[in-house]
Amino acid sequence: MYSEGETLKFRNGKFKVMHITDAQESAAVAEDTLKLINAALDAEKPDLVVFTGDQIKGYSLTFLGKNKEEIIKKTIGKLIEPVVSRDIPFAVTFGNHDRQTGISNDRQLEFYEEYSSCIRGADVYGSGTCAIPVLGADGKPAMNIYMIDSGGDKKGGGYEAVTREQIEWYKSAREALREQAGKYVPSIVFQHIPLSEYYNVLRRVGKHDKNAVRAFRTHKNEYYVPDEKVMKVSDYFMLEPPSIPDENTGEFEALREKGDVFAVFAGHDHKNSFVGTYEGIDLGYTPSCGFNVYGEGTKRAVRVFEFREENPADYVTRTLSFRELIGRKVKMPVRDFLFKYAPTTVDAAIPMIIKAAGILLGAAAAIVILSIIF
Repeated sequence: MYSEGETLKFRNGKFKVMHITDAQESAAVAEDTLKLINAALDAEKPDLVVFTGDQIKGYSLTFLGKNKEEIIKKTIGKLIEPVVSRDIPFAVTFGNHDRQTGISNDRQLEFYEEYSSCIRGADVYGSGTCAIPVLGADGKPAMNIYMIDSGGDKKGGGYEAVTREQIEWYKSAREALREQAGKYVPSIVFQHIPLSEYYNVLRRVGKHDKNAVRAFRTHKNEYYVPDEKVMKVSDYFMLEPPSIPDENTGEFEALREKGDVFAVFAGHDHKNSFVGTYEGIDLGYTPSCGFNVYGEGTKRAVRVFEFREENPADYVTRTLSFRELIGRKVKMPVRDFLFKYAPTTVDAAIPMIIKAAGILLGAAAAIVILSIIF
C-alpha cells in the first residue's frame, strides 16, 4: 500500500486517470468485465485508476456461506488483478451495494490495502473518503483528487447523502492543500452516487418527447433529457434517471464556494454517460463496466481523463467501450440481452410490474368473459 510519504506526480506536465465503476461482480467474475478492463489499460496506460463503488454485488447469492469473507476477498482480487498486475496505482471508494455483503467497507478496504499499489490518500476521513494530491514540478500539489464515499441505501427507500461531517472534512482538506500549495488546488471529485444538482444539466421535457426518461422520488413523474446546451462531450447518452439522494446536504454548494473543484464524476446509474456544466463545475457520469449486472450491452465502458499540470481544469475526457475495444460479441449474449432491458431500480421496476399485472388481469378477465359467452 502506498504510504503518505509516497506521492503521485505529473510527468512531463501530464497525468492520466482511468475511472472504473459499477463492476458489481459476483464471485464468478464475468470474463467480459475483465476483457474490457484489460483492453482499456493496455490502450491507455493510466497513471492512476479510481474505482468508485459497487465493485461487488453485495446481494449476490455467491457470497453466502461460512467463508463469506474469503470469497469476497478473492472476488476483489480477481477484479483488480488487471490493475495490480500492471503495477498501476489505484484508489477505492464504495457504493450502495458493496456493504450489502454484510462485510463492512472498513474491512473490505483492508483487502484492497494488501496490495502495494493501493493509494490510501494524504488526508483520510473514514473508509473511501480521502484526498489524493498530484504534485507538480515544484514538488507542491498541482491538482487534487477527492474520493468520497457517498453512502448506501437509505432505510425506507432511496439513497443516503454525503454527510455534513464529510463536507466539513472536505473544507478542512481544501484549506490544508491551500497551505501546502500557496493557493487553492484545482480538484476533481469521484464518488458513487450523483449529486442532486445533476438534474441541473438536464432539460425537462414532455412524456412523449424523443428520448424522454422518466424520473422518480424527488422528481417523480417528471421527464428529462440531457441539456445539449451544457454538454461538454459529443458522445453522451442518458437511458435512466439520475438516482440522487432524497436529501440535499449541501455538498455542491461547498464544492463550488472557493472555486477549487472543477468537476464531479459519479457512477451508480449504469446506463448514463455524459458531462454537463453547472455553475462552473462539470457534472459527469461514467457508465458501468460490469457484465454481471444490468447495463447498456457492449456500450459498457470506462472513462479516461487527461490532465495538464499548467491547467488541470482544462482536461480532456473520453470513454472506452467494450464495443470499441473488443467488438459486439459477448460471452453470454442471452443474459446480456436480459440485463440490457432489465429495470434499473426498484422505483423503475414498480410501474413495470403494475403494467404487467394489469395485462395479466385483463387477459384473465377476457378468458372468463369468453368462457361465459361460449
